[in-house]
Amino acid sequence: MTDRSAGTAAATRLVDIVFPEHTNHHGTLFGGIGLAHMDKVAFIAASRHAHVEFVTASCEQVDFAAPTHLGEIVELVGSVTRVGRRSLGVEVELIAEVPLSGERRHCGRGLFTLVALGEGLEARGGALPPLRPGAEAAVPPPPTDDALRMVEMVFPEHTSHYGSLYGGNALAAMGKAAFIAATRHCRKTIVMASSRRVDFKSQIHKGEIVELIPRVTGVGRTSLTVEVELWAEDLLSGDRRLCGLGHFIMVAVDALHRPTVAA
Repeated sequence: MTDRSAGTAAATRLVDIVFPEHTNHHGTLFGGIGLAHMDKVAFIAASRHAHVEFVTASCEQVDFAAPTHLGEIVELVGSVTRVGRRSLGVEVELIAEVPLSGERRHCGRGLFTLVALGEGLEARGGALPPLRPGAEAAVPPPPTDDALRMVEMVFPEHTSHYGSLYGGNALAAMGKAAFIAATRHCRKTIVMASSRRVDFKSQIHKGEIVELIPRVTGVGRTSLTVEVELWAEDLLSGDRRLCGLGHFIMVAVDALHRPTVAA
């Protein structure tokens, strides 16, 4: 299944969780990790706008307003705000979310300039496509669970010896997406109980964008069923294809890790 609607009209979102390896000695998100996330989102947003190769030329201004703590959900939202002939600007906002309360706070913002490279730009007349009307508007509010879309990049360290996304890394990303969707749905402590079925339909190549779309499809007394779609997106063509589909059972637990009411 393929799809050419790469979502260029919407902001690009990367959603992650702050794990111990992402923190500094203060127990908060390490600034270098935050910058890496912001640059990644800026790159994906730029690529989705023009479908040519980009490199980061500068970070014009990066301000961290508040820390992001261990265990919090971190969401980065990137939007193309200006376009020149060969370069464009992307504004990236970093937002922290407390899993159990849903409280969200602005933690940082950065302005990135990216420059187009390669023959792809010449093939498009030597200039980047203009900014669409309304694209310079403020960052939109968070989507509902049904509209949650999480992007990532497939770098070499994520691939197997075949040069495609390693299945274990794909499963980890899908499990993380299921956790975030279930947590946002019930605002309880969530653990994974089982994976009912995961089907991989196509390999995902190095350098492609991965988009995960989790949806809560069932709610029991203590458990939630989350369906996760795994899409691949070619940076240069914008072509998308459904590469995987999984169903995960997530369970709400109390402080002693005993099942508790999810609804």
